[in-house]
Amino acid sequence: MTASRFVMTLLLLAAATAVSACGRKSGLDTPYQAAVDARKEAEKANEPLPPEPEKPVADKPFILDGLI
Repeated sequence: MTASRFVMTLLLLAAATAVSACGRKSGLDTPYQAAVDARKEAEKANEPLPPEPEKPVADKPFILDGLI
């Protein structure tokens, strides 16, 4: 029973390591930037253009921002 538990633990660790390595390593895109990029790619591919994205409003500070 000890050998099977050891093998199962190794398999779970290997799976967790493989899953944690997925994704791209860079900063996050804001929804506005993603919409701008989608519009540029649609122009290049001669596809129908998505609606023009609206500029984001200025971020107002919140009372609990200091805790973060």
